[in-house]
Amino acid sequence: MVDVGDKPVTARTAVASGFVQMAAATVAAIRERRTPKGDPLEVARVAGIMAAKRTAELIPLCHPLPLNQADVQLEVRDDGIAITATARTDSKTGVEMEALTAASVAALTIYDMCKAIDKAMVITDIRLESKTGGRSGEYTRE
Repeated sequence: MVDVGDKPVTARTAVASGFVQMAAATVAAIRERRTPKGDPLEVARVAGIMAAKRTAELIPLCHPLPLNQADVQLEVRDDGIAITATARTDSKTGVEMEALTAASVAALTIYDMCKAIDKAMVITDIRLESKTGGRSGEYTRE
């Protein structure tokens, strides 16, 4: 692991996103709440939050962080589900991996919850949208 012992504690935030592309019939099933395993949106939201909290157990050499907040928002679109994950902490290292892990696991959960009706779904565009805090300063995707 990288030694962060001499770094100052700062407020840090990261926002990541992803997308699960799916057939129109799958989107309709989600909107009409008729998916075989239940509500994929709520389950994916909770799964993403849980994943953010356990990122250090999943990603080798990632520092365990005390999160002040983890949130996952899902937007149903005509061609799939857009995911936005946010993580916040006051720490010596950033929360980019927590936000990215939350978005990724939320996407995987949507796939799992809907695979019985659409095996052709595509998980795409997992990426960091923005981050604040720390020595490298702010970043916002253009």
